[in-house]
Amino acid sequence: MFRRVLWAAVLSGASGTAAMACPDFTIPPQQSYQATGQQLYAPAQFNVVAGGQHALGDCPQIRPGSDVGSGFFPASPDFSFQLSGMQPYRLVVSVVSKCDAALLINTASANWYYDDDDNGNLDPLITLTQPADGRIDIWIGTYDGAYCDATLKLETFDR
Repeated sequence: MFRRVLWAAVLSGASGTAAMACPDFTIPPQQSYQATGQQLYAPAQFNVVAGGQHALGDCPQIRPGSDVGSGFFPASPDFSFQLSGMQPYRLVVSVVSKCDAALLINTASANWYYDDDDNGNLDPLITLTQPADGRIDIWIGTYDGAYCDATLKLETFDR
């Protein structure tokens, strides 16, 4: 009996450690910005190093509502945006990189989204058709764990 209890404690401790090594929106982001839907009608671009050390496949608490795939991401968001006035717009979030980049988003509605190649040339793109006002967190990772220079682009379009 003691062995079962000890084994259960070891397993629960191991799963807690794995969860800590995942993208986490409660960790302060690397960069924070505020923007309105109208401001993003002109594309906003941000330089970043794509990549991370945490395999998305090891993060059972992250279940994207879009594509599901592999990738390596940092624990803290690369970017956090406080968005307002988004109701009349679609928000397109894309990355152009020098490697096989991947994109992970947690929206103000607490929904996860993932993409790997929808922007072409092994780069990701996610379109949020009804983005909510509030905080959106964005991680730019890579499919294979490499690191490279990348550019994040946010742009709104009329619905």
